[in-house]
Amino acid sequence: MARSRALRRVGLVILGANLLLALAKGLVYYWTGSLAVGSEAVNSLADAAYSIIVLAGLYLTTQPPDFEHPHGHERIEPFVSLVVALGIFAAGGAILYNAGTTLLSGDVTVARGPVAGVVLGAAALVKFGLYRYVLDIADQYRSPALTATAVDNRNDILTAGAALVGVVGAQLGAPLLDPLAAGVVAVAVVYTGVDIVRDNVSYLVGAAPPEDLRKEIIRRALEHPDVQGAHDVIAHYVGPEIDVSLHIEVEGEKTLNEAHAIETAVMNSIRELPEVDDVFVHVDPKELGEWKDDAEVDRLAGIRD
Repeated sequence: MARSRALRRVGLVILGANLLLALAKGLVYYWTGSLAVGSEAVNSLADAAYSIIVLAGLYLTTQPPDFEHPHGHERIEPFVSLVVALGIFAAGGAILYNAGTTLLSGDVTVARGPVAGVVLGAAALVKFGLYRYVLDIADQYRSPALTATAVDNRNDILTAGAALVGVVGAQLGAPLLDPLAAGVVAVAVVYTGVDIVRDNVSYLVGAAPPEDLRKEIIRRALEHPDVQGAHDVIAHYVGPEIDVSLHIEVEGEKTLNEAHAIETAVMNSIRELPEVDDVFVHVDPKELGEWKDDAEVDRLAGIRD
């Protein structure tokens, strides 16, 4: 399946599931008055709202390259993820406010009957299924927006479990567990937002990729038999993808055709990495005195003095 179709389909599934969960939890909250269920209803409603934004963002990011965006539109995805984080912060703040005011007032409504527990248990199962489904697609197509959504679904499993503990505890004679559980839900929701912001800011500020990927880039550059060394290797995020530039060191007696072939082979080898978008290789001949030590390259390559 094409990346665009797969991402849009996931967006529609997420939106539909969150709307159904928000409706079910809202009805149970109206019936039982459980604050924990109400907080989960707010959480699912926020999920549904940002699902619309995610769906619109995924539509934009999957547009083909054009004159103004020759590399495509995937670099919009980190911004979509940050919008998701803003929605998560808003939901967490609202839940925390309701839980705090209820605890301070001491007026706690205890949910009676099994319906609140049933809907929360069902919500946890649905969220687990969404988490696995969305994470698989996010990993397959390297989508930070879907990764952020998957993380949110994972944490929703925990928050639904915390709400379930509050509902059961309240029915067993400890009504304060209900708003306390809502507070736990709020903290988990806010933490999810922080996690998403931290990950996607790296994409926006051009941070370096993980060290294991940088090691693989160096390894692929040095595995060519005519490459004697490398220096000034720079790998950084441009949106969710990685651009790489490096200098490779070769003997100067090579013909122009041979040097070009070496450069192309190294470039293609690094570009085969699924995370990498563009690779820029500069060939430095030994006779021009451009070879130089690079401690970081030696460290990543496992070279010791």
